[in-house]
Amino acid sequence: MWQGIFPAVTTKFTAGDTLDIAEMERCFALQVEAGVDGLIVCGSLGEAMALEPDEKIEILKTAKRVAGRRPVLMTVCESSTRRAARAAEAAAAAGADGLMVLPGVPYRSAPHETVPHLLTVTRAAGLPVMIYNNPVAYGVDVTLDMFEMLAAEPLVVAMKESTDDIRRVTDVISCFGDRFDVFTGVDNLALESLMMGATGWVAGLVVAFPRETVAIWRLFRAGRIEEAREIYRWFRPLLDLDVSTNLVQNIKRAEVHAIGSNDRCRAPRLPLAGPEAERVDAIIKAALGVRPALPAI
Repeated sequence: MWQGIFPAVTTKFTAGDTLDIAEMERCFALQVEAGVDGLIVCGSLGEAMALEPDEKIEILKTAKRVAGRRPVLMTVCESSTRRAARAAEAAAAAGADGLMVLPGVPYRSAPHETVPHLLTVTRAAGLPVMIYNNPVAYGVDVTLDMFEMLAAEPLVVAMKESTDDIRRVTDVISCFGDRFDVFTGVDNLALESLMMGATGWVAGLVVAFPRETVAIWRLFRAGRIEEAREIYRWFRPLLDLDVSTNLVQNIKRAEVHAIGSNDRCRAPRLPLAGPEAERVDAIIKAALGVRPALPAI
């Protein structure tokens, strides 16, 4: 159902800590102009836990205005199943094309708790769902046995595979064939995952470098692997910035340098400063200094 590049977009704030709708429209438009295949709002990179429910709906509607016919997925990550179901219903009513659903973090649920949570949220909205599996960050692994149970629900159509184990893509395809659209969710394992059969990439650094991210995907799909690999190798130091506790701050810093945006975050998260800002800036500036020319695709 879904494939290609789906940016997990950042949320933009004004100096007064309100939503910066105009800047989000501009940044989302850069993604669309580069040729991404969908947008995902209010995820981890979108600072979901710091957003109010009405703000999430406003961001969703902003993305829908910009995305055209591309699907826009709302992330649902709540600490209770009841709140998650309400959030899913609200997203459906506001026009979401699908959901990306997480277990009920921060509680580390057991399998017999995780599967009912995911199914309840999915059915509350009645929309196609991508299950976000990130045991590294959230402590809950949606295992193959659990996906076997989820496979009986036709609305569960995809998974965001973020176990940090490249073998999982092969295991999923060996177990389920093409039952699920498999998206890689780890930026610095993206091309490796595509090579092993993933059908898409929920990307982070794409928000600062949309053309390069889309080029890697399109070159891969065209069988031009060496050209894709050349761009990916250039991209790798930047992609490593996604695999960090400070991924939001890192990637917003990349947006500052690459697309002229800002790095404002919502407290308690704060922008990078001091030696850490200098370190990240050096990585970004070094990459920009040798930014590759992209081939015609």
